[in-house]
Amino acid sequence: MDPARILIVDDEAFNLDLLEQELELLGHMSVRAANGRAALDLLNEEPFDLVLLDVMMPMLDGYAVLDRMKSHARLRHTPVVMISALTEISSVVRCIEMGAEDYLPKPFEPVLLEARIRACLDRKRLHDREMAHLETIERQRKRADELLHAILPVAAVAELMATGQVKPRLFHDVAVLFIDLVGFTAWCHSQSPETVVAEVQCLAEAFEVVAHRHGMEKIKTIGDAFMATANLLSPHTDPVTAAVRCARDMVAIAGDGSAGWRIRAGIHIGSVVGGIVGRTKFTFDLWGDTVNVAARLCALGDGCAVHLSKEASARVHDASPIRPVGKVFLKGKGECEIYCCEFA
Repeated sequence: MDPARILIVDDEAFNLDLLEQELELLGHMSVRAANGRAALDLLNEEPFDLVLLDVMMPMLDGYAVLDRMKSHARLRHTPVVMISALTEISSVVRCIEMGAEDYLPKPFEPVLLEARIRACLDRKRLHDREMAHLETIERQRKRADELLHAILPVAAVAELMATGQVKPRLFHDVAVLFIDLVGFTAWCHSQSPETVVAEVQCLAEAFEVVAHRHGMEKIKTIGDAFMATANLLSPHTDPVTAAVRCARDMVAIAGDGSAGWRIRAGIHIGSVVGGIVGRTKFTFDLWGDTVNVAARLCALGDGCAVHLSKEASARVHDASPIRPVGKVFLKGKGECEIYCCEFA
């Protein structure tokens, strides 16, 4: 048996000496307490594997110490063996009902004491292993939750956790925003991989914060492009205006950075299909004409502006200066009326 730290509590020095000797012979380390108050002080200061507790003591008897231990979150799982000259069955029953592991009468039989200690320590070590295993499982669960929230929108995570799946569905009246960095590809060729990744990471984190602030949901990062939606999984009363404001904030953030990025953006509103794809590396994604148009609009201009479809421009409800661009050819759509909102 591995050595254990055992607290022995008794108001008789002779009994403490006897217990100390027996525990030393068994290879355990003991700490003495001459009364209940001293025992509680020691228990609050340091951990013990087992407590051998006298029942009848002045100041604070064994019943009171046991009661306080079992009421304490950290101490309630520390096993307690009551040792007393009291042999009445009522005392034995009271101690067991209060949570004591066992009860030994004085004078105790060393062989029986050893057996009781061994049994208590075996149960405690089994409990400790179970708790350590549960803590490991909980850490893994939290890590899995963190990874899910990093991959999926919050509402999708909630549905996945509640039902075990995220059903693909058609979403109506969704504002889709695409943002990308002008000249990013050429810039990459003159930078180290570490610099490139650090720059994208910095801007991606800023985009997540800005999108969240405007009630939008970041969907994904595609190279140097960022995609977010409004009124998809979480209702939004003014999705296009939120997307315009998000783009404006990102223009300011990117322009103030060390690279002084110019940002262009595209916004369209309509219906999209959303769902989770993949098995080992799954992701939540969107499909449909609304997504394609927003991506095409994002490719227009040379930065510091957001281009909007006719449908999106009609849904901007703040004082953003929107002007018509005229008809522009968009791949897959042909000639479309396009509008622009430029940011200083």
